[in-house]
Amino acid sequence: MNEMKDTPVPEHFIRQRVREDVESGRIRQVVTRFPPEPNGYLHIGHAKAICLDFGMAREFGGRCHLRMDDTNPSKETMEYVESIREDVRWLGFDWGEHFYFAADFFERMFECAQTLIRSGHAYVCELSQDQWKDYRGVPSRPGLESPFRNRPVAENLDLFARMRAGEFADGAMCLRARIDMASPNLHLRDPVLYRIMRQTHYRTGDAWCLYPTYDFAHPLEDAFEEVTHSLCTLEFEVHRPLYDWVVQTLGFSPQPRQTEFARLNLTYTILSKRRLLDLVREKRVLGWDDPRMPTICGLRRRGFPPEAIRVFCDTVGITKYESLTDVALLEHCVRVHLNRTCLRRMAVVRPLKVIIDNLPESHAEEFEAINNPEDPAAGTRRIPFSREIYIERDDFRLNPPPKFYRLSPGKEIRLRYAYCLTCTGVDTEPRTGEPTVLHAVVDPETRRGNPPDGRKIKATLHWVSARHGREAEFRLTDRLFTKEDPSDEKDGRVWTDHLNPTSLEIVKGWIEPALAAVSAGECLQFERVGYFCADRRDHRPETPVFNRTVALKDSSPRPA
Repeated sequence: MNEMKDTPVPEHFIRQRVREDVESGRIRQVVTRFPPEPNGYLHIGHAKAICLDFGMAREFGGRCHLRMDDTNPSKETMEYVESIREDVRWLGFDWGEHFYFAADFFERMFECAQTLIRSGHAYVCELSQDQWKDYRGVPSRPGLESPFRNRPVAENLDLFARMRAGEFADGAMCLRARIDMASPNLHLRDPVLYRIMRQTHYRTGDAWCLYPTYDFAHPLEDAFEEVTHSLCTLEFEVHRPLYDWVVQTLGFSPQPRQTEFARLNLTYTILSKRRLLDLVREKRVLGWDDPRMPTICGLRRRGFPPEAIRVFCDTVGITKYESLTDVALLEHCVRVHLNRTCLRRMAVVRPLKVIIDNLPESHAEEFEAINNPEDPAAGTRRIPFSREIYIERDDFRLNPPPKFYRLSPGKEIRLRYAYCLTCTGVDTEPRTGEPTVLHAVVDPETRRGNPPDGRKIKATLHWVSARHGREAEFRLTDRLFTKEDPSDEKDGRVWTDHLNPTSLEIVKGWIEPALAAVSAGECLQFERVGYFCADRRDHRPETPVFNRTVALKDSSPRPA
């Protein structure tokens, strides 16, 4: 799905392959699948796979299945299952009635394993894990055959049944495929198909004490579901011969076809589920949905719209080459979408009070403001104005540097939608000399217009009425890492050494009254400040909380 009408969908080799299969008649209906393991929350890398899997099915009139590859109960929970379903739906995709669990196929998988034993293609092995690795060897020389490789079929069937019945300890035995111990591909050197593992499964409970390996279960699931195109990331390329061996040896027809593509890698980002889990467990972040996390739920909480994520996934494209994508591209896609869709509001993040001395204390009036210049249908709103207002502290300098056009003593600026204002005095903190309150006057002849005498005013500042505004909390999120590639440990430092100590700053500021009615999860542009999202967890009308989504412009740091 392409979100930007004027941007053509990039062509890629998987689309070409699917198109060829459809046009040649090799398949009647395209069937893809997105098969996450429910052992963590999905991240932006998964979003690329989701968009590809569901996108190819949608484009060619087929269907995409959502499947939980839950063959390792030691790490899987229903919490992860529900989060995956929510994230895929939020991204804009629907699997209809085609939602599956690998666990629902366990009996059929066991029967397939028995079929391999009967045909002489699998055997029960008693080598320990360490012994098995030694026997497997290295790619440059053949491995050694297990002393149990030539067990009689009847003995293998009996032992396999007793493994299922729980007669043997964890690790005492495993079921291995009988393929080729001389293959240069280690995955074909009699790989393990089943292992004994006494773990309670979140779905099947204690019904099983042995579980299929991913490499055995995955091709079977695709075959059972009649998947036509099994799209995987490049690390599964060396697993493809085993994938093909399983479906061919068991005689499935038609056979699913596995195709690999490069996974997404982003600058200043970690996309390892294991490492993201470490961040959560070690409390280096505030949970899986921390707005600084690259998880889909974290991006959602931060205010990234699903449409922008889909555009980003289309833009990066599908290739066979590993590369590092600049996270600024993702932020650009978010910025472009929000610029078109967000209402404009005024908020002062780091406030400095201004008292307008030529207005009476009771002064109150309203100005009309545009809600979104990109969308005329968004209309206008009324903003209250009073004698005391707040401006951004950074918009004032007591001793301005050259070419500083914002407010300073004696300098005139324009207040957005209101008057031209001149600073006439400054109250300072006696010890530090820091400004605490500014004094100013407005030119009443400039109400919502330029000075009548044609004098030039170079700066326009946003503001909030001190009498009418509301106090709010702003969570200024930044990139979680300071190094462009945190996974690169060539300098002797580990990835956690590159965590950004200033990735989250919490400040108190002021918002215009119209923001009091904002719903949790709503995104807005705070004029001259950036795009912000009302926090999904903590925002309340009486206690507003906003997360910074992205800045108004790209401000990418230089690589460390």
